[in-house]
Amino acid sequence: MIIDAHAHIFPDKIAEKAVEGIGSFYGMIMRFDGKIESLLKVGDRAGVDKFIVQSVATTPAQVEHINDFIAGAVKENPDRLIGFCTIHPDHEDVCGEIDRAAGMGLRGVKIHPDFQQFCIDDDKAMKIYEHIEGKMPILVHTGDYRYEWSKPERMARVLDAFPKLDVIGAHFGGWSEWDDVEKAYAGKNIYVDTSSSLYDMTPEKARYLIDVFGADHVLFGTDFPMWNAAEELEMLNRIALSDEEREMILHKNAERLLNI
Repeated sequence: MIIDAHAHIFPDKIAEKAVEGIGSFYGMIMRFDGKIESLLKVGDRAGVDKFIVQSVATTPAQVEHINDFIAGAVKENPDRLIGFCTIHPDHEDVCGEIDRAAGMGLRGVKIHPDFQQFCIDDDKAMKIYEHIEGKMPILVHTGDYRYEWSKPERMARVLDAFPKLDVIGAHFGGWSEWDDVEKAYAGKNIYVDTSSSLYDMTPEKARYLIDVFGADHVLFGTDFPMWNAAEELEMLNRIALSDEEREMILHKNAERLLNI
């Protein structure tokens, strides 16, 4: 069993534009077009069984439309897709929309402070964490050397404030700021994923970070459509892991976190 815990999908009519925007933001070449059909084909070739899918609302007005789309995609592909809803801290009814999304079968929340332009530990974001603490996990983009919004130390403050909140810190807890994560998260309870990370580190560095967080708190992720699942799995296989650790990262941790 392989679960990709970090994949983005978009409606066909806007997928090309959305993917182009992400690539431009990070200055990276995007491997795929962001469509559901492409995701499933990539998964079939790589042997990925399930995907946790989401998209990010860059404005409050986009929230409901995106959540309806993600819920619809999951309904059409119930054996392959697990959906996370989006929310924006400036949405007029944060709690009500999260509850509506949960009622449609979405299993977690995704936020991207850099895209949405708010600090992880901003007061206006606290209502999100308070509402879902102990109820559902939240996948948070963490880290970017260019911005202050998603710094690992900001995520650490949230973890202190909400000790029962299940957080997945994307990109090993701090994209492009991996040298800072050990200090920031020392003694904290946080899950992380491997997405958009392995391309920029040695297998030894990845093994070190896995030890920092614990293999039981690391999830495999690809950040589709940015990366190819087969290549990400190949890089994961270069890391010195026991069979038990590999199974935890590939699916068991996600299954436990989401009660699958």
